[in-house]
Amino acid sequence: MSRRRVLKSGGVLAAGAGLGGLTACSGTGSMGSGGGTGSAGDAEKGSIKVWSWAGPAAELRALVPAFNKKYPDIEVRVQDIGNPAIWDKITTAMAAGGAGLADVLHIGVDYLPGYVEKFPGQIADLGPFGAESYKDAFAKGLWGTVCPDGKRINALPWEANSAGFYYRADVFEQAGVDVDAIATWDDAVEAGKTIKKKTGKYLLGIDKPASQADSANLFQMLLQLQGTMHFNLDGDIMLSSPEAVKAMTIIKKMNDAGLVNDISGGWNSLISSIKKGTAAVVPWPTWFGGVIEETVPDQAGKWGVRLPPAVRRGGTQAATVNSTHLAVSGASKQQAAAWKFVEFALTRPESQVKIYKGKGIAPALLKAYDDPVFHEPSKFFSGQKKGEIFLDALRAPAPAFNYTGDYARALKAVTDAQTKVLLKGADPAAALREAADQLANQTGRKVVR
Repeated sequence: MSRRRVLKSGGVLAAGAGLGGLTACSGTGSMGSGGGTGSAGDAEKGSIKVWSWAGPAAELRALVPAFNKKYPDIEVRVQDIGNPAIWDKITTAMAAGGAGLADVLHIGVDYLPGYVEKFPGQIADLGPFGAESYKDAFAKGLWGTVCPDGKRINALPWEANSAGFYYRADVFEQAGVDVDAIATWDDAVEAGKTIKKKTGKYLLGIDKPASQADSANLFQMLLQLQGTMHFNLDGDIMLSSPEAVKAMTIIKKMNDAGLVNDISGGWNSLISSIKKGTAAVVPWPTWFGGVIEETVPDQAGKWGVRLPPAVRRGGTQAATVNSTHLAVSGASKQQAAAWKFVEFALTRPESQVKIYKGKGIAPALLKAYDDPVFHEPSKFFSGQKKGEIFLDALRAPAPAFNYTGDYARALKAVTDAQTKVLLKGADPAAALREAADQLANQTGRKVVR
């Protein structure tokens, strides 16, 4: 569900021990290395290196002049490592004890636990630098993600993407279906039947044979809308839980009704389906709105956006489905200066507004949304205030999610189960029990039924 996972899903970090419960952080720890070989260094001067990729790297680089007005003696070098190349580069450097590792690291939510678990001390504890003072500044649920053990603060949140429900407003109108009346995913199935009958359009697309590692994005969204994930906060496996079975049952119901277009082949197939107008709905996160605008600019005014339906009537429609973070290397000899840059980039509303205007990266920092740019009507999305729609989701009560270091293995188990359900008609509960048991055998984790 993230820009990064569209390209590659973390196989390099498949191993790792379970996390403890995700609780409020105390920010305890020794100043400087946080368990690594690095040190705090001088907070006011030095040279730091930042690793990111593509657009985010360009936006961080654009912040450097303003940063240097405040900290003129800290040299900042932002490097675009590329995506997915950055994940292997970080892994290789951490495996070498931090040799060659940048001072500041841009890390996706599904990689952060694996780095922390597999390479102890290679991510610095930000608590001693004062990071705890920002624990209430970000979208709900994210603080527990960066602070998984109640002691160490492993990063600060940068990007926060809420679950979204992008739809072809013209198709819904042609079918005579009121999109705002869809309260649950069961309602969406019924709406999809009407749309298919009257327009010939599918409701949505799924990579049925799981040709890509992230083919179960919708399944994960449905889990998170129920407040759970592949693992619980103790690291136990939740793939055969009632919530997981409910999510897969919804997907099977859509497929059995002929409402699911097969977009096997990954990103290119997804983009092609949008260009062709194959499906009426694209249930993707906040950031995907920009992709739609770039892909079909001629369809301005034909699209709308809302939060997704609830899984159960009366349930939440809000879920922060993915995020990215900035961390400081445990091997850095300039951790204090590195922290100053992280703090400047992620806790200063002006910085996040500039990044959003430059690349459309949705900030986790709630204060940033005070800026008028997030409250402007969108010409493309029929005059809707897209920023406000997703802000409501970020402000809603939300749990922390525990990806663990075994997330890549969980993805493989889930996509295999989904393929059996979609292509072979397997029973969702049976397929997920098998997936959960397989994951337990691979990881030694306990299964919660």
